[in-house]
Amino acid sequence: MELDQKIDLVHELDGHIMRCVRDQNGNHVIQKCIECVPTEHIGFVVSAFQGQVTSLSMHPYGCRVIQRILEHCGGNSQGQCIIDEILQWVCILAQDQYGNYVTQHVLERGKAHERSQIITKLAGQVVTMSQNKYASNVIEKCFQHGDIAERDLLIRRIVEQTEGNNNLLVCLVV
Repeated sequence: MELDQKIDLVHELDGHIMRCVRDQNGNHVIQKCIECVPTEHIGFVVSAFQGQVTSLSMHPYGCRVIQRILEHCGGNSQGQCIIDEILQWVCILAQDQYGNYVTQHVLERGKAHERSQIITKLAGQVVTMSQNKYASNVIEKCFQHGDIAERDLLIRRIVEQTEGNNNLLVCLVV
């Protein structure tokens, strides 16, 4: 299919983006549009998500679409708006059944300052987060992808938050 045809096809979806994202099959169409059409032609798709990134990140299909946006549009201003909303709500997303995947995605593929913001925000609740079924995976990614200073911050917060407890976690970390 020629690029012009792809662009025309994507524009037929204008006004129906959110319905497609939340649909079992439609979300795959939106993901393909994001993957196959240059970002300068899908601005209206990304715009449809602004202000709804958190709810989409916590949706079983929406989280997949948000991850595709991060992969293909993360370098432009619209993609930055998506990242900014994720960073604003990261403590909630990290604990969510689907939102944790979006958070992990930013930790794995995001810029260093984005990773740092996530780690700093989660460090204050690191013990609680590490005991949560979903957030524990995010905390693991923080240790895997954080720099030495960020890992040190997490360890210090674990020790502070478990001080006085004979906690196996402290023994393992120290």
